[in-house]
Amino acid sequence: MPKPKILLLPGWQDSGPSHWQSRWEAIHGDHRVQQHDWMRPLRGDWSARLEEEVLAAPGQVALVAHSLGCVLVAAWAAHSRHTAKVDAALLVAPGDLERDDLRQMIPGWAPIVRRPLPFASTLIAAGDDPYCAIDRSAEMARDWGAAFIDFGPGGGHLNGESELGDWPEGRRLLDDLLKKKD
Repeated sequence: MPKPKILLLPGWQDSGPSHWQSRWEAIHGDHRVQQHDWMRPLRGDWSARLEEEVLAAPGQVALVAHSLGCVLVAAWAAHSRHTAKVDAALLVAPGDLERDDLRQMIPGWAPIVRRPLPFASTLIAAGDDPYCAIDRSAEMARDWGAAFIDFGPGGGHLNGESELGDWPEGRRLLDDLLKKKD
């Protein structure tokens, strides 16, 4: 079976050069879904871009989301008629857009869609993520029907500042998730 196309879904402000998503794009040839506005994200616009990329893929896709990208996956899956094209989703460090401070910074994304995802998924979060408490990440995983992995303390937001480098452990999680699909 051909491997699915990996679609990278960065969060608010995109993923910088030291972010593991950017490194995966360079190393593995994964495809970043480019959003029209990284600074003022609109849920409808971001969902439409994801829909376009899923439909443009010649075969199956796997979604690799970080932060706001995780919330995007849930919102998109709730209304798309093309979720069957998704083999799996790796959801990393979702942001809690229902928290007052984040809701004001990134309006229009609350409430977070809490429906089960119609494809296999794993959510990984760190206990010291400044943008989402670990219990909230675990709730999202449960609501989305995703396996939950507690990264433990020291990972922060699991971004470029976390110094994960190429993050081979994350890639193994994605590979394992895709093997379960087969």
